[in-house]
Amino acid sequence: MTTEEKLQKYQDWLFKCSAYHMALNIIEIDKQTVAPTAGASYRDERSAFLAGELFSLETDPEIVALLKDLQEDPKVDAENKRAIQLYYKQTLDTLCIPKEEFVAFKKLCDESFDAWLLAKSKADYSLFAPYLKKVIESQKKLYGYRKSDKSIYNQMLDDFEPGMDEEKYDAFFAALKERLVPLIQKVTKANQLREDFLKQSFPVEEQKKFMEGLLEYLHFDSSWGYQNESEHPFTSWTCENDCRTTTKYLENNVISAILSTVHEVGHAYYEHNINPKYDGMILSEGVSSGMHESQSRLCENYLGRTLAFWKYHYPKLQKHFPKQLGEVSLEEFYQAINVSKPSFIRTEADELTYPLHVLIRYEIEKGLFNGSISTEGLDKTWNAKYKEYLGVDVPNDKLGILQDVHWSDGSFGYFPTYALGTAFAAQFMQAMRKELDVERLLEENHFDEIMNWLKEHIHTYGFRYEAPELMKMVTGEEFNVNYFLDYIEEKYTKLYKL
Repeated sequence: MTTEEKLQKYQDWLFKCSAYHMALNIIEIDKQTVAPTAGASYRDERSAFLAGELFSLETDPEIVALLKDLQEDPKVDAENKRAIQLYYKQTLDTLCIPKEEFVAFKKLCDESFDAWLLAKSKADYSLFAPYLKKVIESQKKLYGYRKSDKSIYNQMLDDFEPGMDEEKYDAFFAALKERLVPLIQKVTKANQLREDFLKQSFPVEEQKKFMEGLLEYLHFDSSWGYQNESEHPFTSWTCENDCRTTTKYLENNVISAILSTVHEVGHAYYEHNINPKYDGMILSEGVSSGMHESQSRLCENYLGRTLAFWKYHYPKLQKHFPKQLGEVSLEEFYQAINVSKPSFIRTEADELTYPLHVLIRYEIEKGLFNGSISTEGLDKTWNAKYKEYLGVDVPNDKLGILQDVHWSDGSFGYFPTYALGTAFAAQFMQAMRKELDVERLLEENHFDEIMNWLKEHIHTYGFRYEAPELMKMVTGEEFNVNYFLDYIEEKYTKLYKL
């Protein structure tokens, strides 16, 4: 077979795989948004079957041999070679797992999600605990098949952020704690900013009307993007021109749905802006979680929490809620949405305390996989860590251990990337400001120009490059956590007049 013939066979295989991925993604989006809960078991069984068919396709011995051959073929271009190398690694990681165990795990994850949803609605961890235990046991077994010399948790960390491990994350979080903990203590002792007006009743239907204008400002175009609602906001996609996001409306918290929308639209833009020739292949789907979170956190915090952003939007929000916000100045509103104080919910946390929410999850995950922490009584462990790190008494499991969906499908190793991505974003912003007047663009309704800069410098490459290489390409430097720490110290020192 010539190189061209081998590449054609590879492309045919990619197309089939992408069709299964598309079907499974749409079923999963449907499951988390509008699908009737009573039909869950029927859907879960068939979703697991489809995942099994995809497994067979992805681990076909003929394809494994083809990938091995192509990655060693000197005639294969650099972009295809990068994708083929990633597929080959992924295939070897999957090939070692017995198919029936893989399918059983997929079915377990669907059942686990259903149990999590029920447990959260009843604020009762005991309903979810048996499923979490099974998911962890299954993950340990499946990862064990890889015969890697790395610990299971280090393999998980590397899957979500290639090159990262416990040693590197420990150093990263130590750097955060060293400067954030004293700053949090100073802020706690400072004169507190007013925020009571954000906790009034803001009818959800009116929030949705404001959201229409916000999505227009974000250029989240209905030709390629779609927003729905879910218990836990997320973004999913099938290709560059089919990106789905969700948000969650809270009647007594007007800012929640707004910032979660800006966050998820950041994810959607990343996928929409990846070079279309990567559609349906790993260079589009495989972007590291830290890089992905850098774009959502950049939009949410470095753009969405700024005075410039709200100079444009606040008068519009006041028109929708004159009774609640009519007497509140722009400056007061800006201060309120940036108030820092210990809280229960990670997704609602301010920029200063947010990394501690992630650190708690990271420490629990490490414990779950090294045997020092058990799923039994994990709600108590969770609550104790919240008391230790944030000084808050968690009132119930809904506001505690059940708040996040991630563990229900075995996504261990993902949480640290939220903090890492937040720090990546600070360094990207530093580079962007050298070329763009970001504040003016936000004030004057030119959000698209900011996205175009991100597209040109970051999004378009997809997973062509790994995070360290892309960071150097964009900023001219290796990753430096001090960009984030300097930013956060400057912001909160000024906000609280420390």
